[in-house]
Amino acid sequence: MKQRRTTVLTATAIATLLASMPATAQQVIKMTAAAGHPPVFLWVKMADEVLIPEVDKRLAVAGKYKIEWTKAWGGTLLKLGSESKGVADGVADVAIVSTVFEGAKFPLQNVSYYTPFGTDDIALVSKTVADLQVSVPAMGDAWTKNGLVYLGGMALDTYHVWTKFPITKLENLQGKKISAPGPSSNWVRGTGAVAVAGTLNSYYEDIKSGVSDGALVFTTGAWGAKLHEVAPYVTKVNFGAQFAGGAVIGKSRFDKLPPEVQKAFVEAGEAWQSAYAKAQSAAVSALIQKMAEAGAKITDLNDVERKRWADSLGPVAKNWAADAQGKGLPANDVLNAYMASLQKAGTKLPRDWSK
Repeated sequence: MKQRRTTVLTATAIATLLASMPATAQQVIKMTAAAGHPPVFLWVKMADEVLIPEVDKRLAVAGKYKIEWTKAWGGTLLKLGSESKGVADGVADVAIVSTVFEGAKFPLQNVSYYTPFGTDDIALVSKTVADLQVSVPAMGDAWTKNGLVYLGGMALDTYHVWTKFPITKLENLQGKKISAPGPSSNWVRGTGAVAVAGTLNSYYEDIKSGVSDGALVFTTGAWGAKLHEVAPYVTKVNFGAQFAGGAVIGKSRFDKLPPEVQKAFVEAGEAWQSAYAKAQSAAVSALIQKMAEAGAKITDLNDVERKRWADSLGPVAKNWAADAQGKGLPANDVLNAYMASLQKAGTKLPRDWSK
């Protein structure tokens, strides 16, 4: 009798255990996420705190799939400017691609960098570029052609100038060396200053060592790089918010994922883009204040000098468009549509780059 009772209890325990188990075993998918920048910069921080958790959250609902993540931020796996190739080659699965440093692969995405002195409205720039990637197929197709699936974009807050010296008029730039990334070097040529190649990862040491006298950069990036420590003069020029890249997943990897997982990535990308834009906008004024409290000298460049600066530059946008058109890309359509979108939204432009 005792033996029968033990058997019944064992059978009950097994039945209870089986009932608590999922109908099918959870499949673990290994993924590597990478970025050339470290998490001190907001777009990477938000990838870590929003993009990845949003994917996990969506997959946890059904419980069929779970991702085991390896995170490689700060250039530990993919160096800045090589992210798209690294993902396409399968070195990483997910990454933040900075199109500003990959202009040869994403020429049309860099339209905002060739139309300086635009809007400081991050949301407007993000939406305009997102719309253009749909309305101008050649622009959106750049991601696919480079073996990527675009998940969401990022626009940087408007660029200003951090320098070792004060700027109140254009002549103050004469003979100075200014660090400027990629196409933003065009914002310096014609002013009397010399553009010096660099990135957020190098600006601090470049300025400290005298390689340059300052940098063109956006507030959230300048704070992350602590530029106010070596370049305490902050001149608010308002070169405009800039579309700078996006979160991607390798196309070959994405195509092999189950539909549920694909859907989770697409939705997480949209959540990351939205959360990032809000966080970026909210951070700007607070960080400017923190720099001022730390001793930075912050001034606004007046409208007259701002227009003088814009007019001193060559036909930056037209040259860019002509070069891209010569390669069979509809750059004129992108340029005209981008300018029209800013003006329709009420942006006061010191120079219309489409003319």
